[in-house]
Amino acid sequence: MRTCLSVCLTLSLIVLQSGCISKSNSLENTLSPKQERVLTVYLNDFDEIIGPMFEEATNYPIKLVQGGGGEIMSRIEAEQGNPHWDVVWLDSIASVHNLGVNGLLYENYVPENTDSLKESFNAFIPEEHWYYPTGAHAAAVIVYNHDEVSAEEAPKSWSDFSNPAFKDGIGVADPAIAAPAFPFVNWFFQQNGMDEGKELMTGWFNNGLSVYPKNPNVAMALLSGEIKTAALQETNAYNLVNEGKPFTIVWPEEGAPAAVRVAAISKDTRNLEAAKAFINFLLDPATQQAIIDTSEDAYHEPSSEGVKTKENRQKDAKLLFADTEWSYQHEAEIKQWFADYSLK
Repeated sequence: MRTCLSVCLTLSLIVLQSGCISKSNSLENTLSPKQERVLTVYLNDFDEIIGPMFEEATNYPIKLVQGGGGEIMSRIEAEQGNPHWDVVWLDSIASVHNLGVNGLLYENYVPENTDSLKESFNAFIPEEHWYYPTGAHAAAVIVYNHDEVSAEEAPKSWSDFSNPAFKDGIGVADPAIAAPAFPFVNWFFQQNGMDEGKELMTGWFNNGLSVYPKNPNVAMALLSGEIKTAALQETNAYNLVNEGKPFTIVWPEEGAPAAVRVAAISKDTRNLEAAKAFINFLLDPATQQAIIDTSEDAYHEPSSEGVKTKENRQKDAKLLFADTEWSYQHEAEIKQWFADYSLK
């Protein structure tokens, strides 16, 4: 089965590179009984490759709806009376966990490829089997302009974000809009408690912290010189470096807060067979390796054993994982406090 899947994945990459992306309209007259409905997946990354790969490997037609983390969650909430999605795949485990708590997720499906998961990622699977982790990335690493800041002067720890030497020169993404931005700020609240977390973040704001809607906006602020350093999601950070821009990435010694990407099935799906196939497909080591090898944005730690990360990704990258239960319980409060304070 694995050999067959690997061959299919290779074929899918050829299809992708040639620009021949199959769509449901072209399949109308050739659908088998299992293909009567198109699988709809809400996601915030990898939309440029995962559709063709899945269709080629499984023969299920798929429709991808891409958006920011906050946009996807708002859409799901708005559709509660008439959900249009079958699967959600998002790097915001707390938000997806909240969907399960509120009875919106399919339960007790155990994919065959769960056996391939690393022990550290198995720990993220809830008792109800609402969702499965496909990887984790640094919600933010420190990035600085080395034409403006020397290596000796550059920030080396998250505590440096309150250092007057960087006043009015630091930027972050908005945790209410950008999916990875919430796991970033959330980790400091969980580790320090709500009161001390607010105190720490207040120190950052008092030091002139700038908040931008999404990580690409943070990257643009770095490029324009509006800020000199930032907490930037790791893919965005590596993309700047890969493009030859004058930036250096710092993985703080204490580690980088992690964003865990998970996939879950809607309890109201009318396309259960295809939805299950998609979850199992995402957990397959061959799929995870193909994503990393094919996508320029695949800077993350894969969840399955035997999958290699990007060659230039930090080898000893230390990710800091917050408690999922605590995170979902405090998500709304933290986002509201952050939004209120950033408007002051």
